[in-house]
Amino acid sequence: MKMPVRAEELQITLGNNNILKGVTIHAKEGSFLGIIGPNGSGKSTLLRCIYRTLKPDSGCVFLDDDPLLTLRPKESAKRLAVVAQHNYYNFDFSVLEVVMMGRAPHKKAMERDNKEDYAIANDALKTVGMADFSNRSFSTLSGGEQQRVILARALAQQTKILVLDEPTNHLDITHQLQLMRIVRELPVTVISAIHDLNIAAAFCDYLYVMQNGLIVGEGTPAEILTEEFLQKIYQVRTEIVRDRKGQMHILFLE
Repeated sequence: MKMPVRAEELQITLGNNNILKGVTIHAKEGSFLGIIGPNGSGKSTLLRCIYRTLKPDSGCVFLDDDPLLTLRPKESAKRLAVVAQHNYYNFDFSVLEVVMMGRAPHKKAMERDNKEDYAIANDALKTVGMADFSNRSFSTLSGGEQQRVILARALAQQTKILVLDEPTNHLDITHQLQLMRIVRELPVTVISAIHDLNIAAAFCDYLYVMQNGLIVGEGTPAEILTEEFLQKIYQVRTEIVRDRKGQMHILFLE
């Protein structure tokens, strides 16, 4: 099985805190991989090493078996795109201008955007259901609309790997489900840190569980999201139920 992304034995200390303590994860081609765990467990730090805003002290991230840090930033940006938790801009960009930023890795210095770039950007907006907003100011959009535009920007990069850093944290449930359904249908490998365990259960093929900078469990949602394991990791009592379609739901008890 091809592994587009591998993180091997990542360790990193920030300040006096040992955040990652030898973390290894593998993402299978075309899979939706979820990273879950309590706040402060190292999820976002792990992802930031994968999309190279942090450099691990030891260990290595591989994209298609190439060590990430041997690739030029523009080359890695052609392979991997990122949707972060939330995005703020100081300038009043239009929606289309924001999405066009995703074409930057494919352009030479001072090269102008062309008809193909605009076609790719407009197709990305159609994919996320925002085609009618192309001329709107990004800053006037709701949080859910902004996240869909940022997803469109990532799609405009035309990468085979998409990293999501808790992208639904600030969204209401309607926009959470909307965003995750769009991502679920994409023909790409997805790695996402996820705060909401029911979202993880509904959309992920495979889960890694982090606690105190370590991987403490891995498996399918059915294997990982058990009442006993959740009690151990989150110190909360739960009940696992399934609806009439067989979908798992986690109920949190007092």
